[in-house]
Amino acid sequence: MAATQTRLWTREEYDRLVALGMFHPEERLELVEGEIIRMTPQGSRHATAVRLVEEALRQAFGQGFDVRVQLPLAIDPDSEPEPDLAVVPGSPRDYKDAHPRTAVLVVEVADATLAFDRERRARLYARAGIQDYWVLNLVERQLEVHRTPTTSGQSPRYQDIRTITASQSIAPLGCPDVSIAVADLLP
Repeated sequence: MAATQTRLWTREEYDRLVALGMFHPEERLELVEGEIIRMTPQGSRHATAVRLVEEALRQAFGQGFDVRVQLPLAIDPDSEPEPDLAVVPGSPRDYKDAHPRTAVLVVEVADATLAFDRERRARLYARAGIQDYWVLNLVERQLEVHRTPTTSGQSPRYQDIRTITASQSIAPLGCPDVSIAVADLLP
């Protein structure tokens, strides 16, 4: 009996499918490690948290950075994730011809997707060399901070993972002089 095989897609093929209108305009999809993944619908707590994080990051980073909300990152040939938030250098016009290839900070807001964000997305962002990856854990009301990506060993991962409680603050690596209260990020 032959084993079943999954057809994996490149970012170039995925972008071509999108351009050809192969997906419904309201369908929320992203490419992760060659797989086209349907994104989980957002509940009101998730949406509120995304907005709160966006406000905090815009204030923290200011001029010279673009805070992108649920927009693509072209991080490698087989992945084009759409993180909840990504802080990239420059301004929106810098990316009119191509999606950014990296970010100074990526934030995923997690409730139903907590395991996926902790494992698969962390591996994806570590492989891409994203230095600062945060998971805002709505279930346990805390921030999980992933830093120091490594690609040595069996699989890409972050060497430094810390949990910051709602009563604590964090400074993004991209603007270390600014402190953000975790409570301000939570709905």
